[in-house]
Amino acid sequence: MPSPLRLGLAGLGTVGIGVVKIVQRHADLIAARAGRPVVITAVSARDKTKKRDADLSGYAWEVDPVALAKRDDVDVFVEVMGGSEGAAKDATEAAIASGKDVVTANKALLAHYGQSLAEAAEAKGRVIRFEAAVAGGIPVIKALTEGLAANQMRRVMGVMNGTCNYILTRMQNAGLPYDVVFEEARQLGYLEADPNLDVGGIDAGHKLSLLAAIAFGTRVSFDNVELEGIGNVSIDDIRMADDMGYHIKLLGVAQMTGRGLEQRMTPCLVPADSPLGQLQGGTNMVVLEGDSVGQIVLRGPGAGEGPTASAVMGDVIDIARGFRMPTFGRPATGLVAATPAKSATPAPYYLRMTLLDKPGALAKVATCLGDAGISIDQMRQINQPGEDDHAVVLIVTHKAAPADIAHALGAIPATGVLQGKAVAIRIEAV
Repeated sequence: MPSPLRLGLAGLGTVGIGVVKIVQRHADLIAARAGRPVVITAVSARDKTKKRDADLSGYAWEVDPVALAKRDDVDVFVEVMGGSEGAAKDATEAAIASGKDVVTANKALLAHYGQSLAEAAEAKGRVIRFEAAVAGGIPVIKALTEGLAANQMRRVMGVMNGTCNYILTRMQNAGLPYDVVFEEARQLGYLEADPNLDVGGIDAGHKLSLLAAIAFGTRVSFDNVELEGIGNVSIDDIRMADDMGYHIKLLGVAQMTGRGLEQRMTPCLVPADSPLGQLQGGTNMVVLEGDSVGQIVLRGPGAGEGPTASAVMGDVIDIARGFRMPTFGRPATGLVAATPAKSATPAPYYLRMTLLDKPGALAKVATCLGDAGISIDQMRQINQPGEDDHAVVLIVTHKAAPADIAHALGAIPATGVLQGKAVAIRIEAV
C-alpha cells in the first residue's frame, strides 16, 4: 500500500475539529479516492486541556505551530488558525521553508501576503491550496483554476460573507433595524471577535481580492478593493427597495476594464427575483462570467465546521493524488501588478433623501441631477402621517457613472431643501 500522507493540523477551533472528524470518520473513503491513506500525525493549539468535540489522543501535540510546521513526520501543513500576522504567518513560512505543502483556510493571510508566500512555495516546488479560504464549502477556486481555465474571465461577483447576508435578510424578513439584528448575530456567535471584519466588508473583500487574482492573472491587491460595509443600511432602505422589486446585498464585484482592475465590495440593490436576490441567511453565492461559458452560479454554505473542513480536505486529497498547480492558477512570478481602477462602470442608482416641504423642492433636486448628466427612471414621494413639513423621496436613476452620482449628491445640499444626508446605493445587473 502507498505510504500515507501525513498532516500537521494547526488550529483546533471549529474548522480544525471539523477536519479531525472527517479524517477519522471517512478514512477508508478518503484512502480509496486519494489512492493512499491520509492521516493526522500532529496537532497544535494553545490549550491542550480545553475540552474539544473530537478524540485527539492519538496525535502528537505542539503548543508552537512553528514547531509543528517543522516536524519530520508532517508532509502537509494544514493551517486553520486565522489571522494575517503572528503565528499563522510564521508557521506557514516555516512549513514552506521546510519543504512542506500548505493547505489553509486563511483568507486574510493570503490577501496580504499571498504573492510572497506563493513565490516562496513555488521556488521550493511546493503548493499552497486555499479552497476553504473563499466561500466556505463552495468549490469556486477549483472552478476558476480548473473547469473554467480556458475562459477569459469577464467578471467575478458574489455574496461572500454569510454574516452580512444573515443580517440583511433578517432585517428584511423580520422588519427589524440594523442595531437589533447586529446584536442578535453577536449573541448567536456569527460575528468575528472584531465585528468590523464582517460588517465592514473586510472579510468579504479579502475573498474578492483572491478571486480577482485568479480570474485576471494579477497579483493580489486587497488594498485596492473599494470597501463599504452594511452599517449604514437602514430598515427604511430595505423596505423601500423591496417595494420597488429589489433586495439589498453586500455584493463583491471584480472586473478588468480598459482603465485597470475594478474591485468593490459594497451594498448594492439586486433584482428580488434574481438568484442573488433570493439568497437567504448565511448562504454564499459566487457568479463567474467567462467569454466562452457565459455565466456560472455557485451557491452553498459559506462557513461552518462541516463545509469549511470539507473544502480543506478537498485540497488535501488533491495533494494526496499528486495533483499540483501554482497557487493562483499560473506561476506567481508571472502574475502582473494590475493597475487599480476606481469603479466607473455606469449603473442605475437608488437614491433616498428627505426633502423639506418647500415650493420647488423636487425641481431643485431634479436640476442637480440633470446638471450632472443623470436622468430619472422612477420617482416616488412618501409622506409619513403627522410629518407634514417634510417627505421622503425615492429616485431610481437611469445608468449613471459613479462620479456623476457623487457630483450630484455634492450639489444637492446647497439647494437648502435636503434634510439630513442623501443615501445612494448602486443597482447591479446580475
